[in-house]
Amino acid sequence: MIPRLFAALALAVAVPAMASTATPELKVKTLDGKPFDLAAQRGKWVVVNYWATWCVPCIKEMPDISAFVQSRKDVTAIGLAFEDTDAKDIKAFVDKHPVVYPIAQVDVMAPPKDFDSPKGLPTTYLIAPDGHVAKRFIGPVDAAKLNEAIARGK
Repeated sequence: MIPRLFAALALAVAVPAMASTATPELKVKTLDGKPFDLAAQRGKWVVVNYWATWCVPCIKEMPDISAFVQSRKDVTAIGLAFEDTDAKDIKAFVDKHPVVYPIAQVDVMAPPKDFDSPKGLPTTYLIAPDGHVAKRFIGPVDAAKLNEAIARGK
């Protein structure tokens, strides 16, 4: 009995939860006032990155994600600022830490319904060109991790 319980717990920890739907929806307004619709990105890989201004690993990975997006024509990204901060403060932060992809602020009390609430930051979802969640990362990502996940997802 006990070994089965430990095996079940180990499996639960080893297999990360995915977004709550096979093809999640995400419609947000970016900090510059433009709409972002995940469904409109079909045909490309999409990096959906939850981050916060106070998160040191998040700040470190932002230039990596930006460079990755610039290096591949088949990839786009959206940054989701997951914090209860005034939008002007997030804009000021992004001005100091610019990225090539849009940033939107999401409500920490009501995050996008088709994505699990982050268990830690950064949390990144890699969405496949057909719209399904190919991989979820908890912790920082870089080009090597994203390229590996894309290679496995093809």
